[in-house]
Amino acid sequence: MRLLVVEDDADLNRQLVTALEEADYVVDSAFDGEEGHFLGDTEPYDAVVLDLGLPKLDGLSVLENWRRDGRTMPVLILTARDRWSDKVAGIDAGADDYVAKPFHMEEVLARVRALVRRAAGHASNELTCGNVRLDLRSGRVTVDGSPVKLTSHEYRLLSYLLHHQGKVISRTELTEHLYDQDFDRDSNTVEVFVGRLRKKIGSDTIETIRGLGYRMGEAGDA
Repeated sequence: MRLLVVEDDADLNRQLVTALEEADYVVDSAFDGEEGHFLGDTEPYDAVVLDLGLPKLDGLSVLENWRRDGRTMPVLILTARDRWSDKVAGIDAGADDYVAKPFHMEEVLARVRALVRRAAGHASNELTCGNVRLDLRSGRVTVDGSPVKLTSHEYRLLSYLLHHQGKVISRTELTEHLYDQDFDRDSNTVEVFVGRLRKKIGSDTIETIRGLGYRMGEAGDA
């Protein structure tokens, strides 16, 4: 899963990026509203963490512009403002959730998990497909109840396919959502990681749809 953090405080930006990366997300970051708006408008993110008090272009305007342009990714707003009206304005502008500063990083992680999960149509933190189970809270993967150790890249791939099980996911889409903006989009690493993942969770778990991409689960499953 690929996220965007837009926060002008350098220390907080770094803390957010570090915590999210340790939770096995791929994270891009921006430090002002103009850069954040551009990235959110041109890159496919699974969720955005957006500060309201940004230089150059405030967070509320960034969010309003995204929604007006049809950008539908879930957005968690950060605000140091205590007035309830500011929170209402953020929600009305298209935010999906908010966290008031100061906050505990665990709360941000939990809210991001929920936004990504619900955007894909899942109510539970446990995603299953056949005998494969992924606990989003702990990052634990099991097959037939036995734990399976995955690398970060393998985990991200499995998580994305499970979030979107039943759907055919192209290699291009996987690349766009599993790697940051500086990654070499022409590489064949997705195919390599699919092969490695199959060896660990079962060769029949991930189906290759010739000429289209990959799918976990039966068509139409959620």
